[in-house]
Amino acid sequence: RCSNLQSGMDDSEFVLNQSSINPYILNIEYAVRGPIVANAQRIQSELDAGIPKPFTELIWCNIGDCHAMGQKPISFLRQVVALIVDPSLIESDSHYPADVKQRARRILDNGGGLQYSSEMLGLPVIRQDCANYIQDRDGVPCNPDSVILSTGAGEMIKELLQVFARLQPSASTVNGLQYGVMIPIPQYPMYSASITQYNLQSVHYYLDESDNWSLDLSELRRAYDEAVGKCEPRVLVVINPGNPTGQVLRKEVIEDVVRFAKEKNLFILADEVYQHNVYAEGAKFYSFKRVLHRLGPEFSTTVQLASLMSASKGYAGECGFRGGYCELLNPDARLQSLLYRQLANRGCPSVAGQAILDVIVNPPKPDEPSFAEHEREKSQVLGDLKLKAQMATETFNSIPGMRCNPVQGAMYAFPSIELPPKLIEEAKAKGMQPDAMYCTALLEEKGVCVVPGSGFGQRPGTYHFRMTILPPVDKLRQVMEQFRDFHQSFVNRFS
Repeated sequence: RCSNLQSGMDDSEFVLNQSSINPYILNIEYAVRGPIVANAQRIQSELDAGIPKPFTELIWCNIGDCHAMGQKPISFLRQVVALIVDPSLIESDSHYPADVKQRARRILDNGGGLQYSSEMLGLPVIRQDCANYIQDRDGVPCNPDSVILSTGAGEMIKELLQVFARLQPSASTVNGLQYGVMIPIPQYPMYSASITQYNLQSVHYYLDESDNWSLDLSELRRAYDEAVGKCEPRVLVVINPGNPTGQVLRKEVIEDVVRFAKEKNLFILADEVYQHNVYAEGAKFYSFKRVLHRLGPEFSTTVQLASLMSASKGYAGECGFRGGYCELLNPDARLQSLLYRQLANRGCPSVAGQAILDVIVNPPKPDEPSFAEHEREKSQVLGDLKLKAQMATETFNSIPGMRCNPVQGAMYAFPSIELPPKLIEEAKAKGMQPDAMYCTALLEEKGVCVVPGSGFGQRPGTYHFRMTILPPVDKLRQVMEQFRDFHQSFVNRFS
């Protein structure tokens, strides 16, 4: 804008300006990288420049980027990808174990070199490995033709939502209503942002905080019934294990969701990227596909389902490679044709992402040389996450005015905070959400960056924040002490 003024040009003189872009983009919000994170980046720059702060280090707890937070990469994954990046190492470097070389050769021999594009849906050999992984996980056959590889799960979520998009509400249905997408509240804000971008309508159903953020059938019915007439609900999003809430859904809850989707003829979008991240005693991950089949052909052959998995989460944490898959169940021929036409427009998913995903779904076998080290590293990562989940839960519940459900899975805590009326009034007078004011003060006084619950959605009158449990154990202990020092002190200022 400043350069426009200097050149004497007004925004309206440019071809691309605020009035000519997609109008739905103007309303997109994404709290995970919102204004508090921008403020944290400024503070980090000032720390780097030697400007004094009340703290010596800024601790980032705002985003689920495992390696950025200090998690060590899994050796086997990186070794295989190294050989795919530089195939000459397969013959010239004896440092790499035989099974690493075998995996790399197999991917390279099947078109997985980084110098090539892959097929539109991904390399067939990797789609087959994903199908084998799904079949082993669920005990249910998986056709590799139903598997679509993607540049991260996020890309595929947006592609699927875009299938339901209509540029004009009047074109979406006979009665002129937008299509509705049922999303949990709290939710991962990529969903609300994408729904806005594609001119869909968000239909909010609240997770039950009193039942460890579980999903209640009566709440689904309430949300659906209130939406009918305002939009036409078509998609039901479920995130399990939960982001930002860290819950793991019980099998009977998933059964209720499947029955509801069949009753209302809804497309289930099952975000299952955290399926390896389960920590709590008694908690167990059940895939939607597995439950669907256990309910019998009445459901397994009629309910449409997209199940998503990612290389960014789990024990691997390989966010930068951008690898993911989607298994699509029961698509009608027309839907599949349209989706594939849309996917053809993207070119191909990241080949490096496909390679890292392949190693995750096809890890070393017990009789292979890398097995022992791989299992040790995997156990270390998941064991540390379990310890940190317990640490966060126990600490938050020991601080007066805070309450946190057990972090059963994923990699986030979502505590509730009690804020005094004076603080709430002052925040609103400043045009801020009260929990955003809380998180801003925490950042500026203690150097801890978390995201306010208002960025994910929450019941009116409640306040939360989302914090990753990814910092190393010692650093997370430091964060917990910062919360002990900060919370009561901050709240008391407004008592």
